[in-house]
Amino acid sequence: MTKRLPADPAPGPLEAYAARLDDLFDTLAGRQACRRYLEGLLLPTERNKTLTALANTEPVLGAQRKEAQGLQWFLSESSWSPEEINRRRVEIMLDDPRTAPQAGGALVVDETGDRKDGKATAHVGKQYLGGIGKIDNGVVSVSSLWVDERIYYPIEVEPYTPAHHFEGAKVDPDFRTKPQIALELVERAVKMGLPFRAVVGDILYGEHRKFKEGLEEKGIPYVLSLKPSHAWWHPMDEVGWVEGVALASYWGGSDDPGEWVKLERRFRDGHTEVWWALEAECRAFGTEKHSRLVVATTDPATLPHLTSWYLATNLPAPGSKKAEESVFLPADLAEVVRLYALRNWIEQSYKQVKNSLGWAHYQVRKDISIRRHWQMVCLAFSFCWWESSDLLEAKTSPGVILEEKAHAPSIENRTTQGGKKERRSSEVSIPLVAAGAEESEGMARTIRNAHALLEGVLGSSPARGAKSAA
Repeated sequence: MTKRLPADPAPGPLEAYAARLDDLFDTLAGRQACRRYLEGLLLPTERNKTLTALANTEPVLGAQRKEAQGLQWFLSESSWSPEEINRRRVEIMLDDPRTAPQAGGALVVDETGDRKDGKATAHVGKQYLGGIGKIDNGVVSVSSLWVDERIYYPIEVEPYTPAHHFEGAKVDPDFRTKPQIALELVERAVKMGLPFRAVVGDILYGEHRKFKEGLEEKGIPYVLSLKPSHAWWHPMDEVGWVEGVALASYWGGSDDPGEWVKLERRFRDGHTEVWWALEAECRAFGTEKHSRLVVATTDPATLPHLTSWYLATNLPAPGSKKAEESVFLPADLAEVVRLYALRNWIEQSYKQVKNSLGWAHYQVRKDISIRRHWQMVCLAFSFCWWESSDLLEAKTSPGVILEEKAHAPSIENRTTQGGKKERRSSEVSIPLVAAGAEESEGMARTIRNAHALLEGVLGSSPARGAKSAA
């Protein structure tokens, strides 16, 4: 067999990262284009991360230059598999103990959309776009991400295809809703053997009955958000919606909280917020019922819309009969709130970083080309953590500190994939990432920007966790 020709190296540590992908590309041109694409995504620039910008050519006549044409071929005509690249990327993160998922983290499912003109692009349609916060013409993707207080990165991403692309519309057998796609992504994560405490999702997933049923049938733990108006059948003289249950619970102020439990959320910039949590007991939810309802808020008297969460979970409550029967470790109020708070990685920073790396800046129309561009963005984003993994060794406080009066899972138990019990001799350790990165002298401009991206993420990161109080 003819010896492979080496590709022109990428700067600094990016070469070592790209070299681990080389066997997935059949040609030298593919290996070269992979390096140039990653360099272009990571470099700071005033232009969008279009193909001409990645190739560092001007946007009109420069599109005909071989550099830009080579990247166009790389996305549209080459033979590499985005699925194989994704598997390798996750394997690279799993290989390093500092970036590998830990049992205390969460598998977050989420969707985002970005505007795209025209009708010829795959998956495009008039729909709600999270990237701009309104209904418009665009493309939506559903992602699964592994997150904890230290680190987060995408596991898989799938495009959502609107119903009008199918002959049978919504009844077409090939049509999939966003929650259906999310459930498939969760199943794939379980098959990969990724450890996580629970699947976490917002109202879209919490209000989708089949999504919850799918998780329950497969024995997967979850913490999902509900609408304040989420209701169930109830007699006329009973409260029958989640916000009503919270409002009906006694609250006599911070000195006389009744059944509300005081939590302290600590943010990375050092400030803290007092939150209150309630283990709600009602006709539909309870510690001995199919699922629990946990309400978390900054003010139990008024339940402010922006700082009140209504969470459904199938994690058992400590001390309950269900905890004795369940394969899942029990989770107290602080743990449930901590898990849902991990979603803030997405809300506050994940979409910003995707924009910095040009998630929606592709100028291709075919499904395979869009998927390849997304995988290159995921590679670039994961490289930022991989190259800066020494940040994760910094001394930090644990994400959740439970006081003696609070119920904590036994030190004999630890979660494995899907949050199930495993006999172990030590507790799950959940350190936090440091707030900066020290640059080395020889760091190339590309790598410096990777550090800058991470510093931006850490500067706007969410709360470290919730701390229970007496």
